[in-house]
Amino acid sequence: MNPTNKTVVVAGATGLQGTAVTRHLLRAGWQVRALTRDPRGARAAELAQAGAQVVRARMEDVDSLTAAAEGAWGMFSVQPTVGSPGTAPDFSTGDEVRWGVNVADAARAAGIGHFVFTSVAGADRHHDEKLPVNLVSKWRIEQHISALGLPATILRPVSFMENFTGGYALVDGALSTGLAPEVPQQIMAVDDVGAVAALAFAGPEEWIGRQATLAGDELTPVQIAAAVEKALGIPLPYVQIPIEAIRSLNEDFAYANEWLNTAGYRADIAATREIHPAAMDFATWLARTGASQIAAFLNSPSRRA
Repeated sequence: MNPTNKTVVVAGATGLQGTAVTRHLLRAGWQVRALTRDPRGARAAELAQAGAQVVRARMEDVDSLTAAAEGAWGMFSVQPTVGSPGTAPDFSTGDEVRWGVNVADAARAAGIGHFVFTSVAGADRHHDEKLPVNLVSKWRIEQHISALGLPATILRPVSFMENFTGGYALVDGALSTGLAPEVPQQIMAVDDVGAVAALAFAGPEEWIGRQATLAGDELTPVQIAAAVEKALGIPLPYVQIPIEAIRSLNEDFAYANEWLNTAGYRADIAATREIHPAAMDFATWLARTGASQIAAFLNSPSRRA
């Protein structure tokens, strides 16, 4: 498809996924309407400088979303999950579902021609086993999109490599999560989700009605720590946080870690590379952007103080 004069609306444009999608679309020649609750923020300013039209809209306000989507051809939707950076302390799974439903409803009201929603790998296994709450919430949004009859594509990425770049996993000179050290975990670079979303918008005849589970690599947490250690030239042991310690803080997070340690995402990495041959493995991601992001976090003034 020739994107000239075609506009794609990106909901959640200043988040990691939304930023990646916006930049890939702009590079491909699309006009992008980047939705944010804070058009004056630094991330919004960066998107505007890159060529996006920044528009104020809030995912809890369906009228603002509908107005922002009017006249556009495509729409990308992603919502934060409980505990995501930037969400309010009282943000709930119910809020996540409402926000996702609102964006889909706005797309329907505005007559969007191609709707791309980022869910999560494993969300479609809701009949097979008990799932973590974040997978259930994404599935509920998927079901609403289907019920509306939107011309839609569902992308289901695994955990992001970017999860290992900050305080979520880097604690006291170690890589620390609730993941079992010997269990392989599937991971993907956020930038590659942006690349696949742009591919989907460029090929609606191939992508509308399609669901794709996405993963770029599979490594144990010990292997991930060793790769970071090699890339940065610093010692970085892996230390598993006991599940019970996580459970004392948050039952849902504890269950999510248990699920990853037992059931897992089960994505087909080879199938991802058929869709997007340039999908990064962890070593490539570290060399391109990951190592510098981790170094910036470790060397930040607040951590040295």
